[in-house]
Formats: sequence, C-alpha cells, structure tokens
Amino acid sequence: MAKEKPNPTPPIQDISDLPKDVQAKLKTIKKKLDKFQKLVVEKFDKYIVGISLLPPQKDSKTEKVDKDKINTLILIDDTDSKKMTKMELKEKISKINHEIAQGIDKNMVTQTMLLTELWQNCYDGKSELLQLIAISAPVYDTGMMSAIKIAEIHKTMVLKKFEKYIVSYVLAGSLVQGRATPESDIDVFVVIDDTDVKKMTRAELKDKLRAIIIGMGLEAGDITGIRNKLNIQVYILTDFWDSIKEANPVIFTFLRDGVPFYDRGIFMPWKQLLKMGKVKPSIEAIDMYMHSGEQMLERVKAKIKEIGMEDTFYALLTPSQAALMLYGLPPATPKETPGLMREVFVKKEKLLEEEFVKILERNIQLRKDLEHGTKTEVTGKEIDKILTDSERYLKRVKKLFTQIEIMKEQENVLHIYESVITVIRDVLKMEGISNCDDKKIVSIFEKELVHQSKVPQKYLRILHELVKAKKDYDSKKLTKNDVSNVKKSYKDISKFLIEYMQRKRGKELDRARIRVKHGDNFGEVVMTDKEVFIIHDLDNPEKGISRGVMEENGTIKDVKRASLEDFEKGLAKQKMKRGVVVNSKFFASLKEIFGKDVEVLWQ
Repeated sequence: MAKEKPNPTPPIQDISDLPKDVQAKLKTIKKKLDKFQKLVVEKFDKYIVGISLLPPQKDSKTEKVDKDKINTLILIDDTDSKKMTKMELKEKISKINHEIAQGIDKNMVTQTMLLTELWQNCYDGKSELLQLIAISAPVYDTGMMSAIKIAEIHKTMVLKKFEKYIVSYVLAGSLVQGRATPESDIDVFVVIDDTDVKKMTRAELKDKLRAIIIGMGLEAGDITGIRNKLNIQVYILTDFWDSIKEANPVIFTFLRDGVPFYDRGIFMPWKQLLKMGKVKPSIEAIDMYMHSGEQMLERVKAKIKEIGMEDTFYALLTPSQAALMLYGLPPATPKETPGLMREVFVKKEKLLEEEFVKILERNIQLRKDLEHGTKTEVTGKEIDKILTDSERYLKRVKKLFTQIEIMKEQENVLHIYESVITVIRDVLKMEGISNCDDKKIVSIFEKELVHQSKVPQKYLRILHELVKAKKDYDSKKLTKNDVSNVKKSYKDISKFLIEYMQRKRGKELDRARIRVKHGDNFGEVVMTDKEVFIIHDLDNPEKGISRGVMEENGTIKDVKRASLEDFEKGLAKQKMKRGVVVNSKFFASLKEIFGKDVEVLWQ
C-alpha cells in the first residue's frame, strides 16, 4: 500500500521560551528523533503510518518516571500483510526498530503497534491506546496519527458534556478504509439517543447538539493545530435506524468500515450483524432504489429543459433589456428586445455585431418552442452550445455597457456645449445684442463681455475648451479625460453667467417697479414692456398676484388674477419697462386696485 511521504514534524515547534538547558536537551532529542524516523521510514516505507514521541513513563519495576528515556510509538499498517502473519510482521518490525533506536541512543525505547491491533482495542471498548496517541507529539505522520489525536480529543469533549445522549462516536471514511493521505478529511459520525426526549422535538435536539458538537470540533482543531480537517456527521438514533432499514449506502459503509472510539453497545452489534449478513435492506428499500434511477433521470431531463426555457432565457434577456434602458429606452418585451437591439446598437450606433443579436433570437425562440410544445426536450449537445453562446453573449453585452456609458458621456458634452451657448445668447440679449451666429458667438462674447471687463478672462478660455470639445465630439475624437474636464468647466461658467444675468435683471427690476402701501400692507407694481404685475401683499406674494396691461396714458386695465409662477415666467421672458411715468391716470388705477388709501413709496 503506497503512501505519500509528508515532511517530518518535530515534537515541539517553539522552544524559545524554555530555559536554555531544556532547550539544548530538546534540540538533542529532536536530532535523534529525526534520524530515527528517517531510518525507519527508509526501511519500512509502505508500512509506517506514523511515529510519535510519548510522554515520560513510569518504570515497571521502580514505579518512577525515567526522564532520560525517549519513548516512541511506531504505528504499522498491517492491512495488506500477506507474506507473513500479523504477529510475525509486528515482531520483525519491532526488533529492527529497537536495533535502530539503540544504535542512535541507548535510552531510546520503541513501542510498535499494528493498526489492526489498535482497531481491535476500539472494537473491544478499550480506549487506553487512543488516549496515549492523543497526548503524544507527532514525529512522522501520513495522516492517521493526527486523525486519531483530534478525534480522541473531540470525543472526550463531547462525552464530557453530552455523555447521556451519545450512543456512538465512530471514526470512518478513507482513513479506516486504507486510503488515507496527509490531505484526507477526518470523518467522524456521532449518533445521538433521541428515544427519551421529552422537553424538545427530535429535530430540535439534533440541531442543538449538532451546533455545539461542530463548535467543539473547531476547538479541538485549535488545541491540536489540526484545522479544517474534521468532518462531523451527527445523526439521531431513530433516523439512523430508518437509514439502515432503507439501505442507505452511506450508513452501510459506515457500519462496515467504521471504528468506534466510543460505543454504548449499539454500533458493534450492528456491525457484527451486517458482517453476518443479518442486516439486509427491505423489499421496499430495494424497490425504491431500483426506481430512483429512472426518477433521477427524469429530473435531469426536466432540469435541462428548464435551463433552456428559463435559466438561459433570462440570463440573456435581462442584461439586454438593461442595455436598452441604459441607452434611454423604456423596458422592452421579450419579443421586441432582439429587434430593438439590432435597430439601435447594430444599425444606428454600430456598437454591436449582428451575430450576438442572432444568439439572443435563438435563445428566445428555443424558449417559445419548448413552451408551446413544438420542441419537447433539449439534448446535452444543445445545452453545451447554448451555454457557450450565452457566455460569449454576456461577455459582449458587458463590453456594450461600457460603450454606451462612453457614448452617453460624450453626448453629455454636446448638451453642455448647447446649454452654455444658450446662456451666452441670453446674456448678450440682455446687453442688447441678438441674432448671434454660432461661428461668431465666441468673438462677440470676447468683444462685448470680456474686453468690456464684464466677464473675467478665464471664462473665455473655458468657452474655447468647450468649442474644441464640440469639434472633437463631431469628429469622434473626444477622450474620457476631455469629458471630465468639460464637466468641471461647465459648472464654473454656467454659475457665473446665470448670476451675472440675475444681477443685471435685478437692477432692471428695481427701475421698473413701484412699491405702495395700502392700509397695514405693502404691495408692489412691476412693469414690463408687455404686462403689469401687481403683488398685493409682499409678505404673502403667493396669496395675491394680479396681471394687467398698461396703456400709453398710464391707465392699468384688464386686471386678472395670476399665480406666482405666471409672475416668474413673465419676468423671465419679458423686458423690464424703462422709464415709468406716474401720472394721475396711473395713480387712479392704483386706487382702483389697492383702495383709496394707497400711498406710493419712493425708494
């Protein structure tokens, strides 16, 4: 039986905190143990399961602990011994081990143990050898020594807390089947007695104890340094018995190969009955297993069909709809989606290749055929093709998302340019300059605003950058860095120009309004070139606003109710009236609007 050779493990890893004389002694022991294990493994390679350093032991005659003795345990795999009896094998290896040890140090004592001998002790309910291995320090290990060590420590922890409920604690899996490697998991089965449960349900008992037992497994890993290796299966007794009756293969294997580290007289009788052929699956179990293959195959077919009908369908459809939404279109139906993808991304924007739209169409058609029954099943070959195409499609759509985002950012530059040009036109219009040609608007901006010191020079530079970005957009040369710079510049120039218009409009507004007092309230009359707006109460303007028309003789007529929104729109669209003449007819109109006690307040 060939085995992998792990690196030798020293019995003590860190001795730096010990006294110097103790450190020196341990280093000497380590050198001797390393030499011993090297010679033994070279001699009996395939038979050596593990070598451990045992703690000091009492002399059988004097009953005193001999601290100079170096006690070692050599575990031998005899499961494949055919040329000699097990005892002959043990005597032969023991003798040679002793000679090797004596050749290294006269104080080195060897104890050779067969694996079947260790397991027989477990079958007989004797745990002394397990406890001995649990407190030993590994020198060489193919996986079995560490498995026994952590399982024995974990078992002791579990029994200390739950002995009343534990029926059996069994080591199983590859370790006891002769297939152990240093990387093997350590499989243990814990069977819990649930036949006398009164305060909780059986399921609650199992879940509660299972969580604690697995937690103890982590603690045992921390204690031994053997982490992430212990695989703990917890069963309640009634379920375990049902599994035997149902011929559960896992449980049968567990009974056949398992080695009990603890047993209350349940596991070993089952094991013996199985060995004698007395534990047999029922007719119902045989029938169930016989038909389970057909049932599973039908489930596989249904699952494959579901992959074609639902899984891959939505895997391709939803990202496609997302791409259309990112572009700015509302969510499309499954039927419309391929057509829109072709129209928008293949033909119009030229961002996507036709082959990918065809993949989407085939995917949608497959679902339709399966749904309507024109196709009854999907073959494995077809599924492979669907999955391959789907992976290609999703990878390409992911790239499409990036392309759309870049395109949207570039379009944003166009919107920014148009917004700034519109604001500049409004500013120039306030300065009395209208009908500016796009090609001349920069030079007019420079001449009428920058050179007149109404707008700082830096905003002319920003405008030149925007114009350049617009040209790069038109020629498809716009970079991501250009987009970022344009966004930053846009905020600066827009904020300044809007504030400029607000200040200028405020000055015009001051010249075009008259404040009045009527009773205890204050009102205001604002005159534009087209309308007159009357605010009846400045403290609550939204409650009383009117609008009318002022004739050339100063009379205000056609006065009607208006809203605050009407007032704000009127101020934004209409010019302020320059030079207001207040005559008797105008004053008479104020009396009709505000009452006879109206007074004009000059600012």
